[in-house]
Parts: sequence; structure tokens; C-alpha cells
Amino acid sequence: MTKLGLLAALTGLCLTASGTGAAEVAVKTLNSGPGGAMVFDPAFVKIAPGDSVKFVPADKGHNAELIKGMAPEGAPTFKTVVGKEEVVTFDKPGVYGVKCSPHYLMGMVALVVVGDKPGNLDAAKAVEHGKLAKKRFEPLFAQIP
Repeated sequence: MTKLGLLAALTGLCLTASGTGAAEVAVKTLNSGPGGAMVFDPAFVKIAPGDSVKFVPADKGHNAELIKGMAPEGAPTFKTVVGKEEVVTFDKPGVYGVKCSPHYLMGMVALVVVGDKPGNLDAAKAVEHGKLAKKRFEPLFAQIP
């Protein structure tokens, strides 16, 4: 392959990779922030299928984990490592409930909505939570049209 051919192939590969349109949203895990103590910021994220959320441990001692029953059928589960920045890609449309495992009892939850019409909304709303998590989910669910 000539240098010009190799350059053309690499340029095409770069354009394909950068042209996917996938976005990445940063969500911080905080000891104190909008909404009180032990929060995700933002706690509500709306993204398109194929987009990612980067969970950023702004304060130590937090992680992000999918809440059982709060994801579309067939969606992979995830659990990030405490204190480690990690990226999770959401391919299936739907509602995803997220918790910080160490602080779930303190109501540290978030909601990720993927796509325009979350088919699992009723199932996600039906999942039982402790008093604080339930209270924090109410305004998050209210943001879904």
C-alpha cells in the first residue's frame, strides 16, 4: 500500500470513528451538592442510545451501580469500582436506576433515561426503595415526559 493509500485509509477510519455522534455526559458523585448530602450531580440524565455516562468520583467513597429491576430487559448490569472514574455506555432505550452502593440507604440515586420513549418506565417506578431513595426518585421520574 502506498503512503497516500495508507493516509487515505487512516483518514477514513478516523472520520468513521469520530462520526458516530455518540456523546459522553459526566456525572459527579458528591458528599454534598444539589439536592443535599450524598448525591449524583446531575441526578437526572437524558441521553441517546449509544451514548455514555462517565461517573466521576469527585468525593471519595462512591460508586455507581445499576439497581435491579430498573433497566430495560436484556440490558447489561454494571457496578463501578468505589473511587474510580469509569464510563458506562447505554445502548438499549429505557430507564436506568443507578445507586451508590455505600450510600443507597442515604438516598444516593440517579436516573438515566435513554431514548425518547422508555418502555420500562412502569416497571422501573414499581421497584421498591428505602424512604430516602424513594423520595429522591419522585422528582427524577417527574422529569420524564
